Amino acid sequence: MKACFMGLGYIGLPTAIIAAKHGIQITGVDINPKVVEMTNAGHLHIIEPGMEEMLQEVVRTGMLKAATKPEVSDAYFMVVPTPFKENHEPDVSYVEAATRAVIPLLKEGDLYVIESTSPIGTTEAMTRVIFAERPELEGKIFIAYCPERVLPGNVIYELIHNDRVIGGLNPESTEKAIGFYKQFVKGELHKTNARTAEMCKLTENSSRDVQIAFANELSLICDKADINVWELINLANKHPRVNILQPGCGVGGHCIAVDPYFITADFPAESKLIADAREINNYKSFWCAEKVKNAMLEFELKNHRKPCVAMMGLAFKPNIDDLRESPAKYIVTKVMQSCNNANILVVEPNVKEHNIFKLTNYNEAYKKADIAVFLTAHNEFKGFSWKKDKVILDFCGVFKK
Repeated sequence: MKACFMGLGYIGLPTAIIAAKHGIQITGVDINPKVVEMTNAGHLHIIEPGMEEMLQEVVRTGMLKAATKPEVSDAYFMVVPTPFKENHEPDVSYVEAATRAVIPLLKEGDLYVIESTSPIGTTEAMTRVIFAERPELEGKIFIAYCPERVLPGNVIYELIHNDRVIGGLNPESTEKAIGFYKQFVKGELHKTNARTAEMCKLTENSSRDVQIAFANELSLICDKADINVWELINLANKHPRVNILQPGCGVGGHCIAVDPYFITADFPAESKLIADAREINNYKSFWCAEKVKNAMLEFELKNHRKPCVAMMGLAFKPNIDDLRESPAKYIVTKVMQSCNNANILVVEPNVKEHNIFKLTNYNEAYKKADIAVFLTAHNEFKGFSWKKDKVILDFCGVFKK
């Protein structure tokens, strides 16, 4: 069997590698020539433990090759970004572009699957796009939606062992998609329709966003009430039916920080709680930036010089290199924009270089800092000892004290 994956990002590439490892002939497509070149050379362009060795194996055996254009296959998977526009309306143009690229290659009996997180009705909309150009294929190809559910840093295990929700446009499409995924997925494959599968993905991440918003709102209250939020949550979680998440400097990534907008954009009157959670989590990032600026001003007034500030972490979560929708990156940017000639050291141990920020070694930055601002709880930071001669703003629980 041959399969074509449109998009070799944080989900598309690992899925393509896992599928190739399980005997499926894969063509991975990306519009970035550098990604294609690196993939064909066996080099992973993302951070994911154990994945590069697997990539090198499937490239060496010829089970996976990367290209900038799709090739004729038996199954096509849309695994491209679905960002939102400035007004928080979802942008499915990447999904449509990837779909249009494979339309000329489709033939009777083929499987077409969208994995990209999408607004409700996207699978049906892409079906109309396909049949508008290829009306002779109507009723002769299989179309489904199957969202991913993986945690960066544990992708290999979760792609194989997590349950999947698979929703076809009709029962035959659902069964066809299940036939593909069961070749490498050991978790249970749950049948539904396309619209429910689309909403399921949005619901999962909106639920997590609401839970994080509760923790972040608690952190705002505790700061004002002079209460250690980390201790509070630890004690509250001793209750057998309470499980409060940990607060941070906001919410980032391409899922939790984005997916709720796909619901609020289409159902504004009905999604009040979801919208409020988004607002709270966005406000937390603004609040953190204000706390940093105030600490810098207080230091300067007290010491009659500008402080050296270490901004520790840019990624949206610990121990990865993914900066998409990162609240840490937003905070660093806001502080730098508002503080002229400030001595700010930017740290991200999982990224070698950045096209905007000059990066500093984390040990060097912490040593030099008058103010240390912890934005992402990377493992590298947890070896630091608390320094009483520094102003420490710990927004992510590195010290939890």
